[in-house]
Amino acid sequence: MKPIWIVDDDQSIRWVLEKALARESLATRSFANVREALAALDHQESPQVLVSDIRMPGASGLELLQTIRERLPELPVIIMTAYSDLDSAVASFQGGAFEYLAKPFDVDRAVELIHRAVDESLRGAHAADVPFAEAPEMLGQAPAMQDMFRAIGRLSHSSATVLITGESGTGKELVARALHRHSPRASGPFIALNTAAIPKDLLESELFGHERGAFTGAQAMRQGRFEQAENGTLFLDEIGDMPFDLQTRLLRVLSDGQFYRVGGHSPLRANVRVIAATHQNLEARVRQGLFREDLYHRLNVIRLRLPPLRERREDIPLLTRHFLQKSARDLGVEPKRVSDAALAYLASLPFPGNVRQLENLANWLTVMAPAQTIEIKDLPPDLVPAMNERAAGEIVAGAAGVHGMANAVPFEAERNGVAAPMPSTLGGGTVGMPVSVWESGLRAEVAHMLRENTADVMDELARRFEAAVIREALDFTRGRKVEAAERLGIGRNTITRKIQELHLES
Repeated sequence: MKPIWIVDDDQSIRWVLEKALARESLATRSFANVREALAALDHQESPQVLVSDIRMPGASGLELLQTIRERLPELPVIIMTAYSDLDSAVASFQGGAFEYLAKPFDVDRAVELIHRAVDESLRGAHAADVPFAEAPEMLGQAPAMQDMFRAIGRLSHSSATVLITGESGTGKELVARALHRHSPRASGPFIALNTAAIPKDLLESELFGHERGAFTGAQAMRQGRFEQAENGTLFLDEIGDMPFDLQTRLLRVLSDGQFYRVGGHSPLRANVRVIAATHQNLEARVRQGLFREDLYHRLNVIRLRLPPLRERREDIPLLTRHFLQKSARDLGVEPKRVSDAALAYLASLPFPGNVRQLENLANWLTVMAPAQTIEIKDLPPDLVPAMNERAAGEIVAGAAGVHGMANAVPFEAERNGVAAPMPSTLGGGTVGMPVSVWESGLRAEVAHMLRENTADVMDELARRFEAAVIREALDFTRGRKVEAAERLGIGRNTITRKIQELHLES
């Protein structure tokens, strides 16, 4: 591995970082100014990671950063500064810095950050350049989504009325657009209207149009959505919220294909396919007298249920990568990658906002995540309780990447050190047991090993568990075995024997 370059005019800063990185077996090379570092670059030398002060005599760290971006665009650069002002931070990130480190800094924090930058550099060296792919209509490997794709295929030669049900954010309009695009009406218009977003007094005019002078302010004749969708498809979202009196008018259109503009006297023919969607239970609304039963049966010719994201967890990695690609394309930046640990963690989250929430998260990560490879600690704070970040990153990372994520147990974010009860279906019953992050990852790994018919599952997991615990204790005590043994509550001879058996000395 190449050395870590440290560029700072302060000799004490260089010395501290050199010693700290030497303890981590990381080679370093130091420079007192930008000129020396650029001279080394001119001699075809390059670092694994560059750590540079921002303000030095002569050229600044930002000027060095600009040169690095031009010559070694994949090289992670960490900018240090004693001037913790907004302009410095913004200029660093706009220049493409991996991270911004304010002085005085915690040495352990700085070393951890450099380790992350090294990992990022090594990943970048082995990652193939993946061009932006044409965005697919819909994505999903889960059985429920495959059933949805098959249904769309079967309906491709039909113009039947379809009712799409599903929670908010699941992508009901995407399904409606796919139905239109693969139908005999594909050459016609696709018109969408959210009936819950239009005030009741305006909704009738929106749907059916109005004649000039039909009401105050109607200065000219206006076509409604039915006329605009002629020979095409009209998508009525949130149909369950449609006012009761308008339901009667919609039923008449569906029944005989005729309607009147508001204030009009001549019937108009409607050659339109209607696709409706709702997140509500229409059967319950019919029983409550809030939705016409005859309209419900008219709409419910063919019913498609779009599953919530928690029922298709195996799609979360696929969707995350897709949305990161899409977000990067929209912003004109390089798409970010997600570590296996972060993907496993995301796949265990409940995502009450469904696919829309995941897409918003991808947009946030594209802008806010400091590195090109996203780790658990880069996720928004509300998704990663601080006390669980480390456990999540280490334990879930051991869950064989994303192999077992389809079976990962969902959990609620743990708050204030208390895990919210989540149902467990082990043993067939529902038990109100708290499921922590590491337990979720462990169970995912067990499920993967069982599916792969791994031999001696218990012994293998016990060995890995002991290795992880001892490694962490040794890291915590900086390699002092006696102190690590005391912290773990085991004897000195025991930890020495375990280190040898588990080959942890290398």
